[in-house]
Amino acid sequence: MNQSVVIKGNKHGIVVVLDAKAEFEVLKEQIEERFKASAKFFGNADMALAFEGRELSTEEQKEVLEIISKVSNLNIICVIDNNEEQDIKFKQAVDSAAGKKEAESPANDGQFYKGTLRSGQVLETEGSIVVLGDVNPGGRIIATGNVVILGSLRGNVFAGANGNEDCFVVALEMNPMQIKIGEVIARSSDAAPKKKSKGIEPKIAYVDDGNIYIEDLGQEVLEDIRINS
Repeated sequence: MNQSVVIKGNKHGIVVVLDAKAEFEVLKEQIEERFKASAKFFGNADMALAFEGRELSTEEQKEVLEIISKVSNLNIICVIDNNEEQDIKFKQAVDSAAGKKEAESPANDGQFYKGTLRSGQVLETEGSIVVLGDVNPGGRIIATGNVVILGSLRGNVFAGANGNEDCFVVALEMNPMQIKIGEVIARSSDAAPKKKSKGIEPKIAYVDDGNIYIEDLGQEVLEDIRINS
């Protein structure tokens, strides 16, 4: 049996051991086979991911994540450099994504996330978050505070997840599948702009009188914004 790709898992994360001498195209085929065969075992758990045996470029990591998303229901929270005690780092990454506060960690009013959320990926956080990237269809953000996306929003966003309808969602390109703020929901048919944006047109989604409205992010709107951590 070919062992160019070996999957090792624990309750917090998955280590993918790769043969350093194998062609990347061969590795991708075997990664698809291994994760497809293990899909029922892992279910839809939130997991961190690490690689051993071979260094992958950012683009190669993206290709692997897309393969995993295609053949399984796993939510890959992040990719971790495998240079420290894995179980500790996995636990910290997964707990952070789930909005859990470590006893030794200081309080934080907001967070930054760099990267694109692809289909099946979920990012959860306590407080507000700024995403430096896109949220693709099938990707999801859940935050108890505000959500600012410095990219394209084409997936799902839930701001004010603790019931706070004073929160808002900002995106450079606003074409969501669904936005939820507090207990108010707007889907693509009534939330997304009907015309495709030409260039960067930042917009803000907010709740007023029980409805979600989406407007251009102009100076007047900025002056009226109430900041919620």
